[in-house]
Amino acid sequence: MNIILLGPPGAGKGTQAARLERQHRMVQLSTGDMLRAAVAAGTDAGRAAKAVMDRGELVPDSVVVKIVADRLDHADARAGFTLDGFPRTVAQAQALDAILADKGMSLDRVIVLDVVEDALVDRIAGRYNCATCGEGYHDETKRPAVAGVCDVCGGTSFKRRADDNPETVRRRLAEYHAKTAPILPYYEGLGLVTHVDGMAPIGEVEHAIEAALAATPAAVTAGTARPATPALS
Repeated sequence: MNIILLGPPGAGKGTQAARLERQHRMVQLSTGDMLRAAVAAGTDAGRAAKAVMDRGELVPDSVVVKIVADRLDHADARAGFTLDGFPRTVAQAQALDAILADKGMSLDRVIVLDVVEDALVDRIAGRYNCATCGEGYHDETKRPAVAGVCDVCGGTSFKRRADDNPETVRRRLAEYHAKTAPILPYYEGLGLVTHVDGMAPIGEVEHAIEAALAATPAAVTAGTARPATPALS
């Protein structure tokens, strides 16, 4: 099963992508993680990205698309993936279509986590991560089972992102609406979009995503129908 998770910053995409990876082996492909891995590996695209980032500039679509294309050649991605943070623009969505078609792969579902923005700002201000494994937590909605101890790795150090403050969050929301939200009509035209209430409790969001995946019709890549990927068990 190959899917995209869409939603504004703080909607819970990373939490749900990590769960899908643990439970269904759908590898989580985050743009930031892929960029860092490509830079560390010294690939052609990674070297190009590093040169741009070292100048303090945004990595261009051509480099990001190449990094995604390279990552999809890995065996774990061939077994199923969740894209988190890509595509961000219509141009990237069209490039993804071309990548998948070239590799004989299909996109099965685009799941959109809908949120109430004022409540989302409060949500983001309360989130933090394990400093060792990156597992996400929240002051109110997702605390470790044992206070001060990560549920996943047992780590005892936690961190908060410096940009998780109301002013920065509202700027990121505005950017999402300007650049990323416009790709929704593109995927709606392919019949791939399912909306999920991203403000619901985490467990309810999980169940809604599972229901969407179980009901997924024949996959579509670049507008062409393909046999459906077997349903998740």
